[in-house]
Amino acid sequence: MKSKILNINQLMMITLAIAAISSCKKDGNPNKLPSVSTAAYAGTIDGYKSSDEIFPNNLVAFWSFDTDTKEIKSGSAPTSMANNTLIDGGVRGKALSLNGGYLYYATQFSAFKAAAFTSFTISTWVQILNNGATKTMLFQISRPGMMNGNLDFILETNANATSNTDRISIHPYFTTAGGGRQDNINNYGAINLSPKIGAAKWTNILLTYDGSSGVFNIWADGVKMGNYPNRGTGKNLFKSWEPNEVIIGGNYNVIPGKSVNSDASFAAMKGNIDEIRIFNKALPDAHIKALFNLGLAGK
Repeated sequence: MKSKILNINQLMMITLAIAAISSCKKDGNPNKLPSVSTAAYAGTIDGYKSSDEIFPNNLVAFWSFDTDTKEIKSGSAPTSMANNTLIDGGVRGKALSLNGGYLYYATQFSAFKAAAFTSFTISTWVQILNNGATKTMLFQISRPGMMNGNLDFILETNANATSNTDRISIHPYFTTAGGGRQDNINNYGAINLSPKIGAAKWTNILLTYDGSSGVFNIWADGVKMGNYPNRGTGKNLFKSWEPNEVIIGGNYNVIPGKSVNSDASFAAMKGNIDEIRIFNKALPDAHIKALFNLGLAGK
């Protein structure tokens, strides 16, 4: 009987020892986080299934050009337009083709009022060539009666010959609280980078401005490439003066009856443009790259 009792005691001690050892093992989920299924990320790019999932609450204006030329968030249609058609083969669905054309919206968009629009991201995709003669205004938040707008999204297509598809000069400007202008540029200075362009190549060009820091960046095809992003504070900060309007593909001087002076440095746009997205915040770097990668995949 004594040996049986010893065996039972030994078994109990062994069981307790095993339990003690097991209790010392680390918990694989100490913060009690919910489980994640890999299926939730199937088919995603940088964690997103669509460009529409990127900061949707900060997307304040959007032109998809899939069915018409209206700005989707407000439903605003162009007041006038010229030499424009919707074509197949866009980044997602259809795109806007301009053959020396433009879209003009004589509308004060609520999203672009001074108090609401202090930081921004403006993203678009273009198929375009240099022309060696005139500049191209991709997008302008214009000021009635003035050549220069609150935001001038300029390509210096005049700076290179049509045959040069390795270099495009991206030279945006914005107006300041003090009434002046600030700019950035990609191919003049230390960085001197450029995306590839072409009549059949979709190139993503994106601007960000952070109203809290005054930083104004240029991105192209997911790469930051502006030479002069630090634009100062105080009177040099961006201001969206009111009233303002919107022009895609030009400025007032390319619209019959709207010319404000004799400047002929710009011509109405020749090329294709798609997916104009405007956010009221400067998107983080990772989301800018995601927006580019999603566009490449047609998402």
